[in-house]
Amino acid sequence: MTTSVRGDQLARLLGRWHSLPGRRRSPDYAALAGAVRGLLADGRLALGVRLPAERELAEALAISRTTVSAAYRALRETGHLTSRRGAGSWTTLPHGHRVATSGLWTPDDDLDMIDLGCAASAAPVELVPAARAAADDLPRYLGSAGYHPTGLPELRAAVAEAYTARGVTTSPEQIMITSGTQQALDLVLRLSVPVGSPVLVETPTYPNALAALAARRARISTHGLDIETGWDGEMLLGALRQTRPRLAYVIPEFHNPTGHLMPAELRERLVAGAHAAGAELVVDESFVDLPLDGQEMPPPVAVFDRHSRVTSIGGMSKAYWGGLRIGWVRASAPLVQRLAAIRVGVDMGSPVLEQLVAVHLLRGAPEIVAARRAQLRFRRDAVVTALREMLPEWRFVVPAGGVTLWAELDGPISSALSRAAEDLGVRLAPGPRFGLDGTLERFLRVPFTLAADDLVEAVRRIAAVRHDLDHAPRPTWRSPVVIT
Repeated sequence: MTTSVRGDQLARLLGRWHSLPGRRRSPDYAALAGAVRGLLADGRLALGVRLPAERELAEALAISRTTVSAAYRALRETGHLTSRRGAGSWTTLPHGHRVATSGLWTPDDDLDMIDLGCAASAAPVELVPAARAAADDLPRYLGSAGYHPTGLPELRAAVAEAYTARGVTTSPEQIMITSGTQQALDLVLRLSVPVGSPVLVETPTYPNALAALAARRARISTHGLDIETGWDGEMLLGALRQTRPRLAYVIPEFHNPTGHLMPAELRERLVAGAHAAGAELVVDESFVDLPLDGQEMPPPVAVFDRHSRVTSIGGMSKAYWGGLRIGWVRASAPLVQRLAAIRVGVDMGSPVLEQLVAVHLLRGAPEIVAARRAQLRFRRDAVVTALREMLPEWRFVVPAGGVTLWAELDGPISSALSRAAEDLGVRLAPGPRFGLDGTLERFLRVPFTLAADDLVEAVRRIAAVRHDLDHAPRPTWRSPVVIT
């Protein structure tokens, strides 16, 4: 079924579309069409969405229907809108685009693009030897059907041992292996969030978590993180009491995108608050292996769980390699079995060979993760130095771990900056992609997973674009190359 957007909803997403940089020399219809393309570019308007009728949008924006008609015509000409008499108009994809490995729509000829839209590192050198060793182990499993909904026993045991080493006693029966952390979250939501249920998330937060919640048609409430201090404990616990969500999703370890680390005291209070509110707590530990400054890590949130309220999810994407597609769920053994029953209707189990590769990588975890931390520390310091030199008016806190930096810009220009940066060969993830309803335009996520030279060059180009936004004679709207 095609999703529709009402005139008032689209007007709210468009915001102050008529006051973008350089707007005064652009015709109204061109500015409106460009603003719609901008919504497509940063993911706030999805593909296949039926737009409101021309008259309805004209009334919502308080402009003439002629202007809306011309804007829709311009969108059809650039391939961003398809119309059929009697059926309406819906968003489409321009020619020459494809789905990239990040899940975003990108052009085929973008090999020279510096991609800061994806916060993931290349594979470690140990991956190939691990794959060869896994291939040698594979014959042991070839006599069976190969379906393991909860995962290979040896990988479940390895993940359980890692949790126990962190201070939370875990048995293999409490672990389910998934095809990445995103699937882990999706399965938990399928089990725990009936359609229309209230859910509490941080803002900003991981965009794909918002997408998964939207697929469940959850009623999302948010708790805002401060750019300098992170969580406000009293406000977070107050939000739990007031909204009484069915589930709360948090990223306490080097939060994506802000990089903050939740203190132990708040972790304990959060678990108690979730229990009092009758809420399940989903803890995303994707970045737990990546402290960069030698700090002592607080205990896992699950340490404080006495009532089976905490479900932890994690995986190998950030410390190892995203292409491996190995994630996991840590929960009570009965909950793992319920998740496995749901999982067999999705994919029956993760690939055996990839799970065996993961086993070998986890055996070499101390050396592999130490090298990854050193690499990320060097790259973080390089991008921090570049930002301070070339964009001194931007404000940020140097993250003590993880892979991302959250910058507050000198104006609500994140989407406009991201669109313009692609013309200079830099792909960005603008702030609104990490929140709801088009907010966070003053913020930008800057990952530091690429080579240091590429990061410095990207900042140089971004600084040039930032200068051009203030001096451009007119906007240069182009076909977006990042469309979700």
